[in-house]
Amino acid sequence: MNRLVAKIREFLTYAPSGSASPGAYLFYETADLELMSVMQLYYRDPTCKSSVDLLAASTVGMGFYTTVDEKYAKAAEAKACVDAFCEKVNLDKLLNDMAKNLIGCGNDFWFKLSPSKLDSVLRLPIDAVWRVEFDSLPGFRIPNKVTGYKLRALYASTSSRQDILLPEAVIHWQLNPMVPAGFGVGLLQVLLHTLTVGNEKRPAYAAMKAKIERLLPKIVEKYAGPDVIVGLPGAKPETVQKFETAIKNRPEEGAWLFHAQKDATVQPVSIDPRAIGFQAYIEQMINQFYLGCETPLPRLFTTSGFTEASANAAVELQDMLIRPIQRYVKRQVEREIFAAILSQAGFDPVLAGVRLNWGEPKRAEFLITDLIAAATAAVPLIRAEEFRKNATKSGWELWEPDPTKALPSPAGSASPSNQDNSGGGR
Repeated sequence: MNRLVAKIREFLTYAPSGSASPGAYLFYETADLELMSVMQLYYRDPTCKSSVDLLAASTVGMGFYTTVDEKYAKAAEAKACVDAFCEKVNLDKLLNDMAKNLIGCGNDFWFKLSPSKLDSVLRLPIDAVWRVEFDSLPGFRIPNKVTGYKLRALYASTSSRQDILLPEAVIHWQLNPMVPAGFGVGLLQVLLHTLTVGNEKRPAYAAMKAKIERLLPKIVEKYAGPDVIVGLPGAKPETVQKFETAIKNRPEEGAWLFHAQKDATVQPVSIDPRAIGFQAYIEQMINQFYLGCETPLPRLFTTSGFTEASANAAVELQDMLIRPIQRYVKRQVEREIFAAILSQAGFDPVLAGVRLNWGEPKRAEFLITDLIAAATAAVPLIRAEEFRKNATKSGWELWEPDPTKALPSPAGSASPSNQDNSGGGR
């Protein structure tokens, strides 16, 4: 009996349930669904892949640039240090790849190859981390801080205790963290989870959609090649068993079945392909699936009747979803990467204020009249070649002078100093 109690206590202590046993002070969180299984929905379902790609591209696809506090004494050097690291590790590509996992399954893991000195990062496979371990709040059985990331045996080292990565060696990207704060939850988990209400369990929306898509070709085949029952007079009773065997082994495109009947008849057994009475239920399920994808844009591509105003409203709604994710990614990069790079290079991260900004830097706009005024002022502010280059960027068609030809000077004499063969000058 004591051995049985000990076994139960051991199971409650170490089972990956995301909770702690009464006598334990170590908490850990395991993913409710295998993250690799979650991402399989991204790789195999067109609707899910397009939704995740659209949200990821809207979040980080525009790229980024960095800024620095110009009041900092070493502002230029600090910005150059961060920009050099971003270029070395190709941070733009890393963020684009990360965003798909982050939005799809709510997690992504970056491993710092040298935690003591951040020099490079490596994206871990999405299924590399098996569980997230925590310590408890002093005096309570409440999860507090992350103490390590336990790797799966497939990725762990052969040496002992090398299967747990220290928190300072991992950048854990997560959305909607579960309680206790461990793995995040993306939009695909919602489509894969079942729902239990009382004693009734609702299947996952991904399973229902997949089942409908699996049955649709069979419905078409059934309608194109229905079973046919043929009645023949004088058939023997043993025919019943032959019917059962024939029905079970009939081909998908249909079969001819025979049974005993006084008069010979031929009756095709057909079905209604319109599925009258079920269309509203199917539309409800599909609408819920699209809601789970958290982007209205797939509806714009698959449903007729949307106006330009509807499309613009859909884009605005999507912007409301991605802005919090953009802010999260921005703060995570600044805290986990930029601050570490500046500190180890001898800069003050707080005073330097290096920031990540989405999009392209804003350039000052000027009018062409301002350019002409700067070139024709009593004391010209720009040189002639500078005027020509800026005018060309503004759409002017200018040609370089031909050095082999000379135009007459205003006095009528050919003077090389007054040569001007600009052609398109205005």
